[in-house]
Formats: sequence, C-alpha cells, structure tokens
Amino acid sequence: QVQLVESGGGLVQTGGSLKLSCVASGRTFSYNPMGWFRQAPGKGREFVAAITWNSGRTVYSDSVKGRFTVSRDNSKNTVTLQMNSLKSEDTAIYYCVADTVVLRDTLSTTDIDYTYWGQGTQVTVSS
Repeated sequence: QVQLVESGGGLVQTGGSLKLSCVASGRTFSYNPMGWFRQAPGKGREFVAAITWNSGRTVYSDSVKGRFTVSRDNSKNTVTLQMNSLKSEDTAIYYCVADTVVLRDTLSTTDIDYTYWGQGTQVTVSS
C-alpha cells in the first residue's frame, strides 16, 4: 500500500518558521516529481511548491516564493518544505503529493496531475 505521511505541522506565530516532512512508503518516488498543496478553511486546494525527481528544478506559487523552500532526499524517500516568515494567510492543511510520471523535467501546478496524496498536516499561524 502506497502512503505519503506528512509531519511537522503545528501552531506558530507570525514571522516564525516550520519544517514539514513527508515520508513515502510502499514504493519509491525517486524518479517522480513531488510537491505540496494546501487548503485553507472554506477554500479550494492551492498549489504551493514542487520539485523534479533529481532536484534539478523547483517551482513555487507566487504567494510563497522567497519564503518557502522545497527539497527532497531520494535515499530516504522524503520531501520537505521549509517555511519561513510565516503569515496568517499560510494557515491551512498542507498535503504532500507525488506524480506517477517518471523522469519528468517539467512540473505541474495542477492538483489533478498528482496521483498520490498524503492525509495532510495542519499549519496554523497566529498573530
């Protein structure tokens, strides 16, 4: 059974930092794009960041660019999201995602292009 399990969410004050981690099990994603989406209360899913299989390319939403950093460790089947300078509008459930297409050097920002999703981890930024 393929699973993506997120951790690292929590409550943080405005301007603070959090690091989210996602561990994959059941198969390797070493050759697949991975990334993060989020969903705030009452809103639809929003793309956050993605990274190619070899970490050669990353893409970020405009709302997090310059504050968040996505990275991966294929030896551990993990992807992380370092979040700095957090704002109240970053409050959401954050989901780890993985694409099924291997060796893809382009990155999608569309949720339907990602087949595997984690259960999500809550991030709350308070002012």
